Amino acid sequence: MYCVKCGVELADSEKVCPLCRTMVFHPDIKRGEGEPPYPEFTASERHFNRFGALFIVTFIFLIPLFICLMTDLRLNGRVVWSGYVAGGLATGYAAFVLPFWFRRPNPVIFLPIAFAAAILYLLYIDLATGGSWFLSLAFPVAGIAGLIVTAVTALCKYLRKGRLFVFGGAFIALGGYSVLVEMFIVLTVGCRFVFWSLYPLTACVLIGLMLIAIGVCKPLRRSLDKRFFI
Repeated sequence: MYCVKCGVELADSEKVCPLCRTMVFHPDIKRGEGEPPYPEFTASERHFNRFGALFIVTFIFLIPLFICLMTDLRLNGRVVWSGYVAGGLATGYAAFVLPFWFRRPNPVIFLPIAFAAAILYLLYIDLATGGSWFLSLAFPVAGIAGLIVTAVTALCKYLRKGRLFVFGGAFIALGGYSVLVEMFIVLTVGCRFVFWSLYPLTACVLIGLMLIAIGVCKPLRRSLDKRFFI
């Protein structure tokens, strides 16, 4: 006898599939009273303490931060290079660990937080190195990237249909973003335009228009939907 859902082989005495927990019933086979061949499932075997794991991960982030800070203060008497380590760890924590403290983290909320942490880290590097590239390069490049990613994520999350149009518009926006990046680099460094951004702009616009055309053409969209669940 086999499970109707997962196909695992079952003994006649089994009442529930030990693999997928599907109820076992066969009208032509009398259920025996023998010992089942698989150990009984217990929910405690799969118990996972999420907050305990997050506390451990937090300490993993804090230990190198503390060691670097103490070493920097011991050698230099002030914060010199440990600030870069602290900023990198804080940015990584905000991007990859902070959302898991919540039961159902909303990416539309935590993506801007991650980009904001990265922007603050870039600001610290600019101030620590005495640079003048934050306002003219780092802030607009990172800020526009955060807006594009957050907008695409929000549209994909809250719109049940029309994702082809969303991704098509995202590719077109990405092409325009490459032009802006080149413009900000020219304004910051003072070099001349070499128009390298026209290549990603052309490719992204073509891909975006293709996705929008697929979204407009219903027969083609339905065919792709059946194959790729678009």
